Amino acid sequence: MSTEQHATRRREDYRVPEYLVEEIRLTFQLYAESTVVTADTVYAVNQQSTDCTGRLQLSGENMELVEVRLDGRRLEADEFEVSAMDLILVPGKDRFELQVVTRIDPVANTALEGLYCSNGNYCTQCEPEGFRRITYFPDRPDVLARFTTRIEGDRQTCPVLLSNGNLIESGELGNGRHYAVWQDPFPKPCYLFALVAGRLVAIDDTFTTRSGRDIALRIFVEARNRDLCDHAMRSLKKAMQWDEDVYGLEYDLDVFMIVAVDDFNMGAMENKGLNIFNSRCVLASPQSATDQDFLGIEGVVAHEYFHNWTGNRVTCRDWFQLSLKEGLTVFRDQEFSSDMNSRAVQRIDDVQLIRNFQFREDSGPMAHPVRPDAYVEINNFYTVTVYNKGAEVIRMMHTLLGAADFRKGMDLYFARHDGQAVTCDDFVAAMADASGVDLGQFKRWYSQAGTPVVKVSGQWLAEKRRYVLRLRQSCPATPGQDGKEPFHIPIAVGLLDSRGRDMLNGDRDGTRVLELREREQSFSFPDIGEKPVLSFLRGFSAPVKVELDQSREELAFLLAHDTDLFNRWYAASKLSEIVVMETVARLQANAQPVLDSDFVAAVRANLQRPASDKALLALALQLPAETYLAQQMDTVDPVNLHRGREFVRSQLSSLLADEFRRIYDDNNEEGEYRITPEAMGRRSLKNVALAYLMARVPTDEEIYALCCGQYAEAGNMTDAIAALSCVTRIEGRRRQEILHHFYTRWQADPLVLDKWFTLQAVSPLADTLAEVTRLLANPSFSMKNPNKVRALIGAFCSGNHYRFHDVSGAGYAFLTDRIIELNATNPQIAARMLSPLTVWKRYDPVRQDLIRRQLERILAVDNLSGDVYEIARKSLQAG
Repeated sequence: MSTEQHATRRREDYRVPEYLVEEIRLTFQLYAESTVVTADTVYAVNQQSTDCTGRLQLSGENMELVEVRLDGRRLEADEFEVSAMDLILVPGKDRFELQVVTRIDPVANTALEGLYCSNGNYCTQCEPEGFRRITYFPDRPDVLARFTTRIEGDRQTCPVLLSNGNLIESGELGNGRHYAVWQDPFPKPCYLFALVAGRLVAIDDTFTTRSGRDIALRIFVEARNRDLCDHAMRSLKKAMQWDEDVYGLEYDLDVFMIVAVDDFNMGAMENKGLNIFNSRCVLASPQSATDQDFLGIEGVVAHEYFHNWTGNRVTCRDWFQLSLKEGLTVFRDQEFSSDMNSRAVQRIDDVQLIRNFQFREDSGPMAHPVRPDAYVEINNFYTVTVYNKGAEVIRMMHTLLGAADFRKGMDLYFARHDGQAVTCDDFVAAMADASGVDLGQFKRWYSQAGTPVVKVSGQWLAEKRRYVLRLRQSCPATPGQDGKEPFHIPIAVGLLDSRGRDMLNGDRDGTRVLELREREQSFSFPDIGEKPVLSFLRGFSAPVKVELDQSREELAFLLAHDTDLFNRWYAASKLSEIVVMETVARLQANAQPVLDSDFVAAVRANLQRPASDKALLALALQLPAETYLAQQMDTVDPVNLHRGREFVRSQLSSLLADEFRRIYDDNNEEGEYRITPEAMGRRSLKNVALAYLMARVPTDEEIYALCCGQYAEAGNMTDAIAALSCVTRIEGRRRQEILHHFYTRWQADPLVLDKWFTLQAVSPLADTLAEVTRLLANPSFSMKNPNKVRALIGAFCSGNHYRFHDVSGAGYAFLTDRIIELNATNPQIAARMLSPLTVWKRYDPVRQDLIRRQLERILAVDNLSGDVYEIARKSLQAG
């Protein structure tokens, strides 16, 4: 690995490009043994460049340079420099045309960046820096150009030839070959370039825009999957309509295309007019996909479509500004999903991701601001901080400005910057200018890493009929940032009277948004005639941790009465967290755990209360995940944490068996399968009840038979997987029989088998690691397929906290072996597998030493990729 590849890039070093691209004409000659790429590019000196050296430096990797021509003249070898990373020449003129011919091998491209093959089909992934694996080019997002792409291929093996924009020409070439020419009228950076060629079939539909334009919609899949695209197509049309209704944004090409491929490092990619999707984010039927799969597809389809404006028409100046497009578009897809389904459930799902994963990232060695200041490998910054915390930053602006002024800010942003590559500061400026709100201090959310902590105390002054709320904010040190300035934090609060009624009359929904700007600040509420119960941080109005001493009685009251549905769920979650952590503490002290009777009563009351939103009740009944609870411990104890959580779960199962059985029976009539909030809520509640009931097995044979019966009779994958998930937790002959039955039935469907791999990987049984190791040799598993790696290896190492952190260290060694293997074939996926090892300092000395040795083993690997090197190095430095 060269020093250049391990070099740190810094945001402060940004310089405008010396040369801009007016247009680029690409020709791809696709052959089985290789692909020849001819790039004819018109360059011009950038008049905004103040320190032009006259050198044209083009990025390029992993390809053969065939020839270079400057204004038609072939250059000799001594007229340019070529290395493993770039091509450099001195053109000697302000405007010129450069032709670069390269030869690449898509079949051998296991990194899945640039142009590669998936099941015999050609496809591309160019974000963030994959285009440099196709041709030599200024591979940076602030160089925008108009692309014309000609694709030539064998008609039999590649009957479909696709690229960005509109099809302007196609025809025959002879010798069984044909061609297609695509032209994109909108300037774009090369990371948005896309090409797809292969044996695919199209599912067609249309959408009429509000201005009356008919847009052709096409989803391309392998023939075996043609019947699995209806939901994705409906989701696309709903997203197009929503973007017009909410933001006034209309689609701008004649055709919008989606292609589903099995081998893909990401979920999907928003290439202009030609979105390439991981097949798991497109294909679905009630028999093969769960409710969560259907919701996920709807959200991802919307996300990539929304990028047409927030990412494509307006793109990011450099990769440090990644959240400019991703945080904003995640916020937009979250709002879309909230409007399509249950807003409360969507918000809870989004917040759980923040609490379970982003908070952990903020407290570890890879902590970074929403807009990072430095990186070695940009692939490592496609993170929950950039995406999901970035979305929370956008949401806070929406809260501070209000919906109307936020929309004005969006309109101004597009009016100012359409067709440009801009920064997060440009976005905030548009919001501030449109609304008149000062967002200067607020911008610290982009520059400061870490999760702020808000300490809360409240006092009711009876004689003054006044309630005073005192808030104090702080933020712990993170790598490279010791001292933090105060954030501008919107805090949504409510006050409830003894009958559960909102006391802040005149405010929308009884909620008032406070603006915390100082390290310490007090807020006074007059005319409060009785001691209120505080409903704090309603709707999770800011991504902060809260220190608030509320009694169990108060939490139970909020669970029963809070008019903010998110906080009603939060009260249930907090109650569960307190009880589980108290149980863990007793186990650590070798004391007999006892389940608190008041907690049981609160859960029973919740079960008996009429549920207007069954999905919300299902979420309220679930105990916090071990990965989240681990963050609440000064020193993580995986064994007692698992034992404590399981004790609470089994005790609730025994003490509330009648209630759980009633819930199960009341919600067990399926009828026709529907993807509606009501139907999904009913299935979710039923299956949560089943999971609690199954905690009584193996002593309760009737319940085991009930679960096996649900699996056998399930008319949809949601119910089948729920039952199978329960069975995989219990040793015995029936477990193996049902697992074998599921595999036999679905072995031809790779996406369904991913679920089969995952359920075995997250099982708490003692031989889980041995089973996972055996599954590596299963003919349906492949280390070359990112979905399989995530489903088996990722699920065990990130999703099975108890077994992965076995004190033997076997889990750590297993993961390290896989990372070293993946480093040689797909460094991007290898780096993402490293996450469970990064927080090693949170564990006891024995586990710390075991993990540290594995990190050292990784860093000792020859030819270690920059992706893996950066994370492993930072993780060790944190020690």
